[in-house]
Amino acid sequence: MFSGVFYALLAGFLGAVASSSAKLSLGSDYLKGVCENGLKSWALHERHFSQADETTVCDWLHIPLRLLCGGLLFTCNAVMWTCFAKALRYSSSSARATVTTTASNFISSAFLGHLIFGEAHAMLWWVGISLTLSGLLVLHTAAPHTGEQAVDKKEH
Repeated sequence: MFSGVFYALLAGFLGAVASSSAKLSLGSDYLKGVCENGLKSWALHERHFSQADETTVCDWLHIPLRLLCGGLLFTCNAVMWTCFAKALRYSSSSARATVTTTASNFISSAFLGHLIFGEAHAMLWWVGISLTLSGLLVLHTAAPHTGEQAVDKKEH
């Protein structure tokens, strides 16, 4: 059986994939531009398409790609919530699972944003994620607080 940390990391990653899928499916002709650029580079090597064929294919091909990304959005969200529920079940605290999922989502979103969309983040963003990861490290290395310790403190 996997630990709560594994499920929390997976939930964060799936949330980032879902948000990237939403951006692809609802974005303003990003997929159409990728299609046109891909066909142009392929046509240079293979010489199968003329300029008119490239635009006609991409005029209709981006629609099924958007639908595919929309389906990926709903699928990733469903699996993400399942993983997050398992992370809550198997973690020692809900705060630990929530912060781990959030940090995983931030890092995965940055990675996917750079990989898919060529996004870059400002230094302030990196400072913020560093503080989040530092808090996550403190949260994971702290000894768990049990109910017996609380009872002992009340008796003294």
